[in-house]
Amino acid sequence: MAVPQSTERNGRAEMNGLTIVTGGAGFIGSHLVQQLVECGQQVRVVERPGALVGHLPPSVEVVFADIRDRRIVAAALEKARWVYHLAGNPNLWVRDRKEFESVNHHGTVHVLESALEAGAERILHTSTESILTRSNARVIIDENVVISESDTVGPYCLSKLRAEDAAMKLARAGWPVVVANPTMPVGPGDRGLSPPTRLIRDFCRGKLPALMDCTLNMIDVRDVATGLVRVLERGRPGQRYLLGGENLTLAGFLGMLSEFCGVPVPRWRVPYVAGLAVAYISEFWSDHMSGLSPKATVTGVRLARRIMHFDASRSQAELGFSPRPIREAIADAVHWLRQSGQIAVPARG
Repeated sequence: MAVPQSTERNGRAEMNGLTIVTGGAGFIGSHLVQQLVECGQQVRVVERPGALVGHLPPSVEVVFADIRDRRIVAAALEKARWVYHLAGNPNLWVRDRKEFESVNHHGTVHVLESALEAGAERILHTSTESILTRSNARVIIDENVVISESDTVGPYCLSKLRAEDAAMKLARAGWPVVVANPTMPVGPGDRGLSPPTRLIRDFCRGKLPALMDCTLNMIDVRDVATGLVRVLERGRPGQRYLLGGENLTLAGFLGMLSEFCGVPVPRWRVPYVAGLAVAYISEFWSDHMSGLSPKATVTGVRLARRIMHFDASRSQAELGFSPRPIREAIADAVHWLRQSGQIAVPARG
C-alpha cells in the first residue's frame, strides 16, 4: 500500500493548531470543513484514495490514506491538535460484508489510537442514530439509551456500534474522546448520494411508486456540522451527544418534498413482509449477479420497522444550538439536485 499523498494548495501548511477531519470530503465532512475554514482554522482532510476533493476550500491540505492501514493512518494524523473522525462506509449494503468491520470498526480504532499517539487534545468520533434503536421498543429515543450487539440490525450497524463502544472505552479511561450521533442528514452538496438524498432524487424523478410506513428523524446537514464543532469544543468524554432535528413519518417527509417538486406522494403502501422479501431478492441479485447497489437493503427494511423518533433536547441544551426547520433543508437539497442536473427543472408556465 502506498504512503499517504499530501496535497498542499497554498504553499506549505503550518502545523500549529492543526485540525484534522477524516472523511472531510463527504457530505457531512465537507460542510464541517467549510465551517472550520471560515472560522480561520488550519485544516487537513484525510480521505480514502481516489476520493473527489475538488470541492474543498483551496486552503485545505488533503492526505489520501486507507484507514484500514494503521501505519498509514499514524502518518496522516501527525501533529494533530483536534481530530474529527467521520470516515467510514456509510452504506447499508456492500458486496463484501467484512468491509464494514474492517473500515467502520477497526478503521475507527486506528484513527482514535493514532490521534492520541499524535498528542491530540480533543478527538470526536462521529457515530450514527441507526445503532440506538432496540427491537420492540415503542418509546422516543434519547441519549441515555443502553444498547447491546444483540440490538443491532445487520453488519453495518454492528460495525458502527463496535466503533462507538471503542470510543466510549477510551473516554471512560480518561482520554479526551467525545462521541456524537447525528440522525439522518439532509441538505445541499451530497455528491456521494447518501440514502436520504437518493430518496429525494428518485422521488422527484417519479421513480418511487410505493412507500413503507416508517418513522425517521431528519436534520439539516449544516446543523450537523455546527453540532460536531460544539461537541468537540464542549462535549464531555463518556457522554453521547445526539444531533437530531425533526421527527417525521416517511409519508410526511414526502409530503413536504412534494411541495417543492410537484410529484404526488405514492398511495400504495408496501407491507413489511413484502418489502423484506424484495430486499432479500435485491441483495441476492447484487451479491451474485450485478455487483451494483440493491434497490432495497435488508438492513434498511428492518430498520424501517423500528421506532426512529428521537429526543435530542438534552444535547441541544448542553451544546447551545437549535437546528433549523427541516423544510429549509429539503428545499435546499432539491435546489442543489436541480443545479447539479440530477433532477429536472420545472417547466415555466
